[in-house]
Amino acid sequence: MAATMKNVDEIRSRVILGEFGVKNVHTTDFPGNYPGYDDTWDMEKFQKVPTMAIEKVFIYNNTSIVQDEVLAHRLGLIPIKADPRLFEYRNAGEQSSEEEGSEIDTIQLQLKIKCSRNPRASKDSSDPRELYLNHMVYSRDIKWVPIGNQADVFADSSIGPVNDDILIAQLRPGQELDIIMHCVKGIGKDHAKFSPVATASYRLLPEITLLEPVEGEKAERLKRCFSRGVIDLEDVDGEKVAKVVNSRLDTCSREVLRHDDLKNVVKLGRVRDHFIFTVESTGILPPDVLVTEAIKVLMAKCQRFLSELDSPDME
Repeated sequence: MAATMKNVDEIRSRVILGEFGVKNVHTTDFPGNYPGYDDTWDMEKFQKVPTMAIEKVFIYNNTSIVQDEVLAHRLGLIPIKADPRLFEYRNAGEQSSEEEGSEIDTIQLQLKIKCSRNPRASKDSSDPRELYLNHMVYSRDIKWVPIGNQADVFADSSIGPVNDDILIAQLRPGQELDIIMHCVKGIGKDHAKFSPVATASYRLLPEITLLEPVEGEKAERLKRCFSRGVIDLEDVDGEKVAKVVNSRLDTCSREVLRHDDLKNVVKLGRVRDHFIFTVESTGILPPDVLVTEAIKVLMAKCQRFLSELDSPDME
């Protein structure tokens, strides 16, 4: 659709002013912040950090009851703790072979374990944990195998699964697993396993306004209608008076509207340009890095949009 210069300038102004984005972006310390603490984001600290995940699984031996394709899928979804900023993206056109990859774009992991009977187990025991050795295969059994000079470069790092108690398979005496895995750098757009975010949501900052003074027993009931820390009571000439202390702690339960004598003394609302983000990390990266990365992606999209508006091809 053709755009006039007036429309272009208007759109550019709206993008720059933040109408299409986020004006006030705060940390993810839900349910509240701390008085006097400025938790606004510093634009200069934005960083783009992808993640590392298992991309290829080479199964040399799998005598468990778990099928090869199911086992490979389970391994691929295990979060890997490694700093992706120290690695490069692997070329997509390379052929699939165990020898591909180098120390700059690949992390090699190995899972080699065999179940056997416990010679010290009691004859009357029926507990598999006592009868067998290595019958439960966990993510802690995955070991990092350095490639090239990785042992020196990552001498102070602990590369491996984020959690060591993820159950992979169960074995019985004689069954074993012998697997080599390659981790590569990627983003969640390529596959969900590269996404470092478990759950993400946002809400608007609650706004609570007292329309008239609330004193005595009404003030105490008003305080109980909100989450702890939202309303406080202060002593004014020997009388308890309600005061809004931190509306950010409110969960918007609207409990106050059930009281006929209180619902008209309080105005409930939300600040339309103040967003509170809640981000749960899988453990690969801290939440603050994830949020700054998402904002940087949004900024890049806005910049590309502005570049398109300045393009001579625009009519």
